[in-house]
Amino acid sequence: MAIPALLMFLAFGIVPLLGALGLSFTSWNGLGTVHFSGLTSWKAELKDPELPHALWVTFEIMALSWVVQTPLSILLGVFLAASKRYRGFLAVLYFIPLLLSSVAISITYKALLDPNFGIGNALKVGWLNQDWLGNTTLAIGTLVFVVSWQYVPFHSLIYQGAVRQIPISMYEAAQIDGAGRVRQFFSITLPQIKYTIITSSTLMVVGSLTFFDLIWVLTAGGPGHATRALAVEMYRKGFMADLMGPASVIAVILVLVGLILAQLLRRLGGRGDESQLEGV
Repeated sequence: MAIPALLMFLAFGIVPLLGALGLSFTSWNGLGTVHFSGLTSWKAELKDPELPHALWVTFEIMALSWVVQTPLSILLGVFLAASKRYRGFLAVLYFIPLLLSSVAISITYKALLDPNFGIGNALKVGWLNQDWLGNTTLAIGTLVFVVSWQYVPFHSLIYQGAVRQIPISMYEAAQIDGAGRVRQFFSITLPQIKYTIITSSTLMVVGSLTFFDLIWVLTAGGPGHATRALAVEMYRKGFMADLMGPASVIAVILVLVGLILAQLLRRLGGRGDESQLEGV
C-alpha cells in the first residue's frame, strides 16, 4: 500500500533533488547545451558576498515568523479547542486566509499598504500611512506580519486538535487542587502539546525556507537587498541571470539547511517515543 506514495515521493522529491544536485556541477543558461564544469558553480557561489546576506535574511524571516506565529497559534488553538458552538464558527472563519493563494494575499496587502492610496490614507490614520514595503527597517516586519496572517490559522488548527486529545480528567484534578486557568495552561496544556509544538515548529521553520511568491510580489527582494532571501536569490540567478549552475547550488543549500534544522528540532523534542501523557 505504500508503493504509490513511495513512487510519488521518488518522482517529485528525490528525482528533482538529484537533478538540482547534478546541475550544480554544470554551466547552463536554461536553453543551450549543458556543460559539465566541476566545482566552478560551487566556488563562484560560495565566494559571492550576496550568499551570506541571503542566508541572514532567510534566518531572520524564519526566526521572526516563529516568534510571532507560535504563541498566537497556541493561544488560538487552545481557545478554539473549547466545545462551544460559536468557537466552531470562528475556527472556520479563521481558516479562510489559508484557502487564499499567497499571490492574491500579497497583491491585496500591497494595495492596502500603499503609502499614497492605501488604507492609511483612506482612514486618515497617520501611523498607518507609511512606506511599509519601501523602508528597509519596516519591510521585514511587514513581510512577517503577512506571512503570519496567512499561516497562523493552519498551526492553530494543529494545536486545536492536540489540545482536544488531552484527557479532561487532568484539568478536573487540577481544579480540585485549586489551579486556575493560567496555571493549568502552563502546567498541563503546554507540557502535553510538547511534540505538537516541535512538529508545528518544524513545518514553520522548513516552510519559511521556501517563501518566494509572497516576497516576490510584495517587495521583489527589496528595498535594496533587505528581503532578498535564498529562494529569491535562487530565482534571480536562475531565471533572470540565466545561471542555472549557481541557482542549483542555492537549491542544494536550501535542502541541506532544511534537513539540518529539521534534525535539530527533532533532537530538541527528544527521541519521539516517550508517552505524550506523561504522568498519567
